[in-house]
Amino acid sequence: MKNKKRPLRWVRLDNAAKIYPAAIKRNWSNVFRQSMTLCEEVDAEILKSALDITVKRFPTIAARLRRGVFWYYLEQVEKAPRIRDEKSYPICFMSKDEMRKCAFRVIVYKERIAVEFFHSLTDGTGAMIFLKTLVAEYLEQKYNIEIPCENGILDRREKPKPEEIEDSFLKYAGKVAASRKDTNAWAMSGSIQTDGFLNLTCFTMPVKDALDLAHKYNVTLTVFISAVMMKALINLQNEKNPDITKHKRVKILIPVNLRSLFESKTLRNFAMFTVPEIDPRMGEFDFSEICKIIHHKMGLEVTPKNMASVIATNVNDEKNLLLRIVPLPIKNIVMKAVFNSVGEKKSCLSLSNLGAVKLPEIMMEYVKRIDFILGVQAAAPYNCGVISFKDTLYVNFIRNIKEPDLERHFFAVLREMGARVTVESNRNERC
Repeated sequence: MKNKKRPLRWVRLDNAAKIYPAAIKRNWSNVFRQSMTLCEEVDAEILKSALDITVKRFPTIAARLRRGVFWYYLEQVEKAPRIRDEKSYPICFMSKDEMRKCAFRVIVYKERIAVEFFHSLTDGTGAMIFLKTLVAEYLEQKYNIEIPCENGILDRREKPKPEEIEDSFLKYAGKVAASRKDTNAWAMSGSIQTDGFLNLTCFTMPVKDALDLAHKYNVTLTVFISAVMMKALINLQNEKNPDITKHKRVKILIPVNLRSLFESKTLRNFAMFTVPEIDPRMGEFDFSEICKIIHHKMGLEVTPKNMASVIATNVNDEKNLLLRIVPLPIKNIVMKAVFNSVGEKKSCLSLSNLGAVKLPEIMMEYVKRIDFILGVQAAAPYNCGVISFKDTLYVNFIRNIKEPDLERHFFAVLREMGARVTVESNRNERC
């Protein structure tokens, strides 16, 4: 008698993930990429074997998007997806048809292993744990070494733990909901790439140099890079429109990893955000002022009590009885309308810093680089992912317009400070 197949695990989308399927457009899906570049060319066959083992440990990440009567949900994939070759640019559009089969991709190019995730699966922290674990399994098989399960690497022999699968938004929602009132931000524009090409520009600099500059202004590295971005946006708006009385607010959406505030080990989405802003009509802001504004905004908002209140606002909507019984097609129409009218108009772009990536000592000698790339926004041309590994800081700009104007101003702000910055691009451009 044949053994019966174990039923595939499925979970409801977490609170943050529910909006993403509804927000998908014909040429846009909320996908991001993380990658590790190794010291030797990747053996695709060994990587396939490593992926086959790793996916079993991550049932909510190695998953596909399924459609229910009232909500979308995630279902564990039966087997690992095929490993793909790299395209001419990262983060190609992921259709709903592709998501129904598997909502993540594994891509190989020479020494690089990249994984692209639809955002309903996980956030940057969960994705990095998946990538670390996959690469650790690959290295163990290829080089016959043993890598300890530390620094975010999970034991592939273990079963998934309940705390890794929980929706931590529901667990940590506060009793008082925060207000959603907000102002719109300046909208950048440019010549859209008609072929769908995404321009990737990476700024690299020594971590020590960046930290020295941050400490000069008594702020964290995240605040410093955000301030450089804010200054670049202000300068770009000045260039586009010299009449300061007609300027719009410059705002940056900075994701916050809530695991640093609450006791959560979830591998699903568990991040909120803070949105520092400057109104250029008030006058000229020097760099020190910009640092202080971002520092105090984050200090005020990135607290357990405030974030619990923000979480409650979203969770209360999910618990609304009328919304729960409305069929999914109607929900999609409503959520899509809300996303299009509000979702990305409240900031110029996202700047997400995953921080310094740590690996077990034995693994460090095999990995020479780690990158984090966000997809562009649905209605705005830019986004920015930041990560540091070993002695290098990587700032990855992605855009769907031809003109590298923001990158040019970002580079100019750093060079004015004397920073040693190197620029790489998937097109031959100069900042």
